[in-house]
Amino acid sequence: MEKSFVYGVAVSDYNFTGREEETRRLKSNFENGINSILISPRRWGKTSLVDHVCRQLEDSEMTIVRLDIFGCKSEYDFYNALASAVLKQTASKMQLWMDEAKDFLARLTPRINFPVDPTSDISLSLGITPETHSPEEILNMVEVIARRKNRHIVVCIDEFQQVGEFENTKSVQATLRSVWQHHHYTSYCLFGSKQHMMSKIFLNRSMPFYQFGDLMWLQKIPSSDWIHYVVSHFERAGRQISEDMVLRICEAVEHYPSYVQHLASIILNRTEKGDTVTEAMLAPALKELISTNEALYMQQIEPLSGYQMNLLRAIVSGVHSGYNEKKIRMRFDLGSPSNLVRLRNALVERDLIYSEMRQLYITDPVFSLWFRQRFT
Repeated sequence: MEKSFVYGVAVSDYNFTGREEETRRLKSNFENGINSILISPRRWGKTSLVDHVCRQLEDSEMTIVRLDIFGCKSEYDFYNALASAVLKQTASKMQLWMDEAKDFLARLTPRINFPVDPTSDISLSLGITPETHSPEEILNMVEVIARRKNRHIVVCIDEFQQVGEFENTKSVQATLRSVWQHHHYTSYCLFGSKQHMMSKIFLNRSMPFYQFGDLMWLQKIPSSDWIHYVVSHFERAGRQISEDMVLRICEAVEHYPSYVQHLASIILNRTEKGDTVTEAMLAPALKELISTNEALYMQQIEPLSGYQMNLLRAIVSGVHSGYNEKKIRMRFDLGSPSNLVRLRNALVERDLIYSEMRQLYITDPVFSLWFRQRFT
C-alpha cells in the first residue's frame, strides 16, 4: 500500500514530485559519462533524485553502483566500502564478479555471508589494508571491470562529505581525483547531507575536487509542482484541499521538501474521509510538526555557546547582516567584532546557518520557528 506522504527517507515514484529539469540533467550526465555533484541542505531530496534517475535507467546498458559511506571514519574504511559495493553490484551472479575481480582478490581472504532471506543482500567483508592494496589499485578496480565488460559504470556515493572528515583529507581527496579523472568507462555521482562540508570540498579552488564535474545546486521545489501533487494525494485519500491551502503549507515551511511532505501528512491524518482542509487546521498541524522535531533541535543546540545562541537569536529576529555595528552587538550580546567570525564559522560548520549575499539565514525553517518560540 502506497503512503500518501513520505518524509525523512528517500521517496519514489508515487511520492516523488517535481525535479523535471534536474532529472533530465542528471540522467544525461549518467548516459554521457559526466561526473555529477549534488549540493543542497539536508532533506531536500538529493537521494530521492538519484534513486529516481537510477530507476529510469534500470533497463539501460549501464551498470549503476550505489553506496552510502556515512559509517566510514577513515580512508581505508572508504576503500573497503567502495570495493565491496563494486564487486557486489557489477554482476548478478557471485561467481561472475569473483572471476572479474580474481586478480584484485588474490591477496585477500574475503568473507561472504549468504542471508537466509533470498531477498536480502549478500554480505561481503574484504579486509583491505595498506599492506594488501594501494589506494590506486582499489580506485582503479571499477574501471578495470568496466573495461573488461565494455560497459559503462556509474558509481553513486551518498554522504560523500565523510571524505572531508578523514585524517589527511586533502591528500586523500587528491588521490581520488588523480585516479578518477582518468577513468573513461566509469563516472561518478557524489552527494551528501552536509552542505557546508560538500561546498568546502567542491567549491574551494584550492581543493582537489574543484571543477571535478557538473555541479548541481538543488533549488527548492516550486509551488506549481507541489499543488497538483498534494491535491491529488488528498483526493486519493478521500479528502479535499484547495490550491490556496497547498500554497499556505508550502509557505509555512518555506518550500522545504521534507517538511512540505511532513506537514501535509499531519494535516491529512487530522482529517476524516469527506473533510475539506480549512485555514484553522494549519496552525495546530504546524505546532505538531515543531513538537515532533523538538528532540532533534534540542540536540543541535546543546553544544552551543552562549554567544552562538545569541547569534541565532539575532538571525531569527530578522537581523541578517550588520553584526559589527555596535548597537546590534550590544542588543544581542555578540561580543567583540573579532568574535563574530568565529561565531559565524562555527554555526555554518554545524549547518545551522548559511551565508547568501553576505547575509546569514537559518538553514532549517522549522528549527527557526521552534527557536523563535523557545528563545526569543
